Amino acid sequence: MITAISPIDGRYASKVKELTECFSEYALLKYRVKVEVLWLLELCAEAGIPECRAVTDGERQLLLDIVAAFTPAEAEKIKQIESVTNHDVKAVEYYLKEKIQGSSLEDLSEFIHFACTSEDINNLSHAQMLKDGLGHLQTLQQEIIAHLKKLAGDYKNVSMLARTHGQTASPTTIGKELAVFAARLQKQSEKIAEVEILGKLNGAVGNFNAHLSAYPKVDWPALSRRVIEGGLGLKQNLFTTQIEPHDYMAELFDALARWNTILNDFNRDVWTYISMAYFGQRTVKGEVGSSTMPHKVNPIDFENSEGNCGLANAIFNHLSAKLPISRLQRDLTDSTVLRNMGVGFAYSMIAYRSTLKGLGKLKLNEQNLADDLDHAWEVLAEPIQTVMRKAGIEKPYEKLKELTRGAQITRETIRTFIESLDLAAEDKQRLLDMTPGSYVGIAPQIVDLLD
Repeated sequence: MITAISPIDGRYASKVKELTECFSEYALLKYRVKVEVLWLLELCAEAGIPECRAVTDGERQLLLDIVAAFTPAEAEKIKQIESVTNHDVKAVEYYLKEKIQGSSLEDLSEFIHFACTSEDINNLSHAQMLKDGLGHLQTLQQEIIAHLKKLAGDYKNVSMLARTHGQTASPTTIGKELAVFAARLQKQSEKIAEVEILGKLNGAVGNFNAHLSAYPKVDWPALSRRVIEGGLGLKQNLFTTQIEPHDYMAELFDALARWNTILNDFNRDVWTYISMAYFGQRTVKGEVGSSTMPHKVNPIDFENSEGNCGLANAIFNHLSAKLPISRLQRDLTDSTVLRNMGVGFAYSMIAYRSTLKGLGKLKLNEQNLADDLDHAWEVLAEPIQTVMRKAGIEKPYEKLKELTRGAQITRETIRTFIESLDLAAEDKQRLLDMTPGSYVGIAPQIVDLLD
């Protein structure tokens, strides 16, 4: 680990260890073996292919056990074969033929990889990688959303001075601000879940050419669908060239990038709230905030998350822009790019865990929030001039602008101005009773609308 070039495999390896089962070279080989085995079993179950005889229950289990017992050591065997073949998918085919050599299945050897092009195996393997890897990210995404919803509920009545363009603005509540991010992230999570993960198993140019040359009466689209949808839990795409066009991947990576962008918006806002002392951070015994300033507790978790979201999105954006483009039937530019899908997932996972760690350290400084509000009576210019408009008073905006813009406004300044106005008694009393802390509209009720 200390010699790793990428921090994913070095410094951050422990934070992304689940993804090695989804995106490593071992994982890719495991998924390829699975696809080849399921394809062979489906061929054996097809009555229209008598030469590929039906297998016994024991033989079926033997094949499934090859998948279930696949380990990194088995993957190394495939890599050794590849060192001779210089072809990664052909190495998997030879590996499986070796695995059944000497067994009752040996007579089925030539039906391994039958009528397939390498991309039939690869596209389904990559789809499984995405499907399984996505599950890990979605779990962490929901943890973040749940944490934000919990904090939103806890702080829905805690007033906060809002800022637009960095300047004091109408107050809101801490809970409402957090609820906005929870709702935004939840919406994008739904978009991610809606993306269909597609697959193809239709030969060298997508037309089942070789399949029909051998068995013209077999319903090959139906047979391949049974593997893709029934066996792998994906969605069949018949509209392909040699490659599945990768459009769904672009859709998925764009959706993940949007989720990460919103998380980054939150990271920056909460960083700012910490710098304003609206939030403090619980200290961790033994941690050091600065090499020279011992008092510091830096918001490093949100900064770490921000940096890793950026790295993840750099990968996702390139994948999204590049993968749907391939010369004619296909070129190999997608192959090397697809091997980096896990990089985007890994940086996302590091970011999510950093945000969760930071959220766990937050502590609210209610007194600081209250003090800020008490020094911002000028924000009541908005409700006062709105009530003045209701009462038909001439040029209310201009009068409040003259009173408040660039001036030091106090509670007494505001009350004196209100008292001077010719307003209905009920309206005047409501304005007199109002404080910056109470002027939050329906912010608490909006929080209650979170799903």
